Amino acid sequence: MSEKNHVETIDTSYEPVEYDPQYILMVNNLKKYFPIKGGLLQKTVGYVKAVDGITFNLKRGTTMGLVGESGCGKTTTGRTILRLAGEKTAGQVLFNGKEVYDFTDKEMKEKRTEMQIIFQDPFSSLQPRMPVGEIIGEAVREHGIVPKDQFDDYIDEIMDECGLQSFQKDRYPHEFSGGQRQRICIARALALNPEFVVCDEPVSALDVSIQAQIINLLKELQEKHNLTYLFISHDLSVVEHISDTVGVMYLGNLVEYGPTDRIFENPLHPYTKALLSAVPVPDPDAKMNRIVLEGSIPSPANPPKGCKFHTRCASCMECCKTDPPKMVEIEPDHFVVCHLYSDEANK
Repeated sequence: MSEKNHVETIDTSYEPVEYDPQYILMVNNLKKYFPIKGGLLQKTVGYVKAVDGITFNLKRGTTMGLVGESGCGKTTTGRTILRLAGEKTAGQVLFNGKEVYDFTDKEMKEKRTEMQIIFQDPFSSLQPRMPVGEIIGEAVREHGIVPKDQFDDYIDEIMDECGLQSFQKDRYPHEFSGGQRQRICIARALALNPEFVVCDEPVSALDVSIQAQIINLLKELQEKHNLTYLFISHDLSVVEHISDTVGVMYLGNLVEYGPTDRIFENPLHPYTKALLSAVPVPDPDAKMNRIVLEGSIPSPANPPKGCKFHTRCASCMECCKTDPPKMVEIEPDHFVVCHLYSDEANK
């Protein structure tokens, strides 16, 4: 009975990192577990390991793409960084050198202007009973971004930057197309003069032609306002276009991380290779060496021992089934978590 009711202890240990001013965001061994309740007394019987110890740094004014299958923890990572998913389980989240989870409620409210998010579904993230001008300006008024006499002109300016007309601010969200609604979401985030924006699959619900317009808008705003993006997506072609660095996520862990050109030209991890092999090539005569992964992604509530990818990996070795691999830097700033490259770390 005791073994049946045993709940594993959570390892919250980590080595703190020192702040490096070139990075606006430093994530160190971040974990976010959700408890599983069971029984009459609703006791914790296990955990969903949505984010299970990821580490990366994000330079100012750049874009990091975060890719992976649905359910791998991309969105939870973004929300945990912004303190939108409750308390973290373990790790560090340094924003401009300060731990995000050390802020008081009052301090966090002030920091909200510096850290914003663009949600995946533009329609469900907009208040249907508020006109667009109020949706964009609600937080501007709350945080006192501009004086009252400049409020209307400021909202007009923000809407114009995002490709919206000032006369549209009296309309409601249902009167806009999907692309226009996403522009409203971008304007709402931009209105607070943020430094860092989490883009949570902002183009996945849009047509391809509209996707290109939104991506170009995000790049223009980044150049103009020196914004830093964490761009979450499952579309590798979009990520290649907008990102400076890419992190590949699988079942709560980063399996590969590095500059975009190196990830796409020289993928190292078997999972990264499989993802890239699925990207369509605009050439009907091109031969596709498609890598088909067997099975489906395991449950984050009961992940495999050793390397979490070993149950689907064609290159699986015996050590993969028992020993978790460590992060290895194969070339400058290009990291991979795989036993295939463990010898590289010893050179």
